[in-house]
Amino acid sequence: MNKPWMISRRRMLRGIGAMLALPHLEIMADAVGASGTVATPSKAPLRFVSMFQPNGVYPKAWDVSGVGAGYELSPILRPLAGLRDQFSVLSGLNNVTGGNHVQMTTAFLTGHNLKNGKAGTSIDQKIAAQIGQDSAFRSLVLGTEPPRQGNAGGLAISIANTVTWSSPTTRVSPEINPQVAFDRLFRGKSGPDAVRDAELQKSVVDLVLEDAKSLRRQASYLDKHKIDEYLESVRSVEVQLERTIRPKERAWVPPTEPGEEFFVRPPSGIPRERDVHLRLMLDLMVLALWTDTTRVCTLMTAHGFSRQNFSFIDGVSSDHHGMSHHKEKERAVSQYKKVSEWYIGQLAYFLERLKGIDEGGSSLLDNSVVLYGSGMKDGNGHKRNNLPIILAGGGQKQIPLGQHIKLPSQPLSNLHYTIGQRFGIKDDFNGIGCKTISQLG
Repeated sequence: MNKPWMISRRRMLRGIGAMLALPHLEIMADAVGASGTVATPSKAPLRFVSMFQPNGVYPKAWDVSGVGAGYELSPILRPLAGLRDQFSVLSGLNNVTGGNHVQMTTAFLTGHNLKNGKAGTSIDQKIAAQIGQDSAFRSLVLGTEPPRQGNAGGLAISIANTVTWSSPTTRVSPEINPQVAFDRLFRGKSGPDAVRDAELQKSVVDLVLEDAKSLRRQASYLDKHKIDEYLESVRSVEVQLERTIRPKERAWVPPTEPGEEFFVRPPSGIPRERDVHLRLMLDLMVLALWTDTTRVCTLMTAHGFSRQNFSFIDGVSSDHHGMSHHKEKERAVSQYKKVSEWYIGQLAYFLERLKGIDEGGSSLLDNSVVLYGSGMKDGNGHKRNNLPIILAGGGQKQIPLGQHIKLPSQPLSNLHYTIGQRFGIKDDFNGIGCKTISQLG
């Protein structure tokens, strides 16, 4: 029989109008099996995270020198210096398709060339189908930009708003509103009721506080610390969201401002500041993974044809897509490199967050496989070979870390297939004859 002090892995904090999943605790037990075996302390599940960066990178600033553990970090990868033993750089992987942003974005997780509106089921959704039944959400797909209008090479640019396909013909649109994503994950509802609660400042933490106090009374010293830390993290995200819907009045107003047409008001709950927006999405993924609300997360850091302006970065004034077509001009190359380094800084932040969360002798990062990269190497010529790819997280000791793994030239879909095997997927990835990458263990 179960030990009286243990709780179910599915235990949630509850309050009127709110349900909040819990992080991994010492006092949690797996459910009793059909054989009637006694519950034992639960093991943290394996998670999968994919993060897409648009518009490629400047190769000379990305490519590392040396192989194995003794490689030298490139300028773009410098923000990851303190996490060197938590990731590996992969080279030699190629996109199955060239041409334009739409095709190359689509193939990042599907491994398929987009033809007649058909691609393939993306690896994140294959993994979600394999492991998603044990969490509240099979997967979480987030982004920061709405679909763009227009056409590229006979294909709608809006298709490049996602890398996630639940079937060869069905795209999964990312949620770009952090407030809506938060409400779905942590309020147990979405729509007008959730918005009304947020506007009335009904904190999820406040709503479940009594249940949290009750749980703390039976928790160990370490679990009490984890519960407090987790609730503080949830509240921190709430505070950020509140700021986005209640912006402070500016203390100083410039004597002249751009015309009204430059100030298109974002939809409710979406921050105007792009750095704030992306950081919120990263924090939401951390919370969702931490609580086992989902075990699969995908983040479009921006649209696959993104023209986001990065003028908040010193020395950057043009849009991302424009600078990616740099034609080796010094100013454009300089800005292009700075934007890529900024993106890697956001990856470093995310990995640090995962690394800092204990799951009973291992970190959340140890229990994750994180795939980061772009569907093209260099935006200047839409180059499809030797893609910029990072694989992070220990994958529960299934992934070699701290190395530059230089692979023989091969399709990116081989990596999809190899990752899928770590999650128990046996079938050929989308029927395109994939092979296991032996260098990944």
